[in-house]
Amino acid sequence: MDSQARAFLLPAGVLRGASPVQDGIQKLIRHVNRKDWWHVPPAEPCAYLKRGKFFASSFRDAEFYGRPLDNPEHVVIKKPLVGDEQAIANVLGIPPQREGMTLEEIAEHDALWRNAAIATGFDSIVLMMPKAFVEFKANGKIPRRIELNVVNLRCLGSVQNR
Repeated sequence: MDSQARAFLLPAGVLRGASPVQDGIQKLIRHVNRKDWWHVPPAEPCAYLKRGKFFASSFRDAEFYGRPLDNPEHVVIKKPLVGDEQAIANVLGIPPQREGMTLEEIAEHDALWRNAAIATGFDSIVLMMPKAFVEFKANGKIPRRIELNVVNLRCLGSVQNR
């Protein structure tokens, strides 16, 4: 696996000050947990259980998927899988989405990623663009545009929407 394409794995337990990578992950977790996240409800009521709950970092980004809810939501994640699409695919052992996939194929793919992330011990997937992920790894800069898939719905249960 190319070192540029490695996703960050957060070991069991929270390590503070263990390494620059761990410090960057902890900074990202704090950022994600205090940020407003925008969500477009799925048409299928049980979609969250199958695929997780997807969020966009801005209302405008969420509009790509449909009409976002009027109010942003908050999450509490602790053990994210962080990377660009290829890096996350490498960790999960499931190829990234490909051009031309139908909505049904995309939903099946999302379910595979969710199940693999949970089986590997992650509670969420933090997806960055490749260039932003390289910059995050190099200097810890958190990108403005992030996609978040909360695969463990308990990360949502104790959070009050603001």
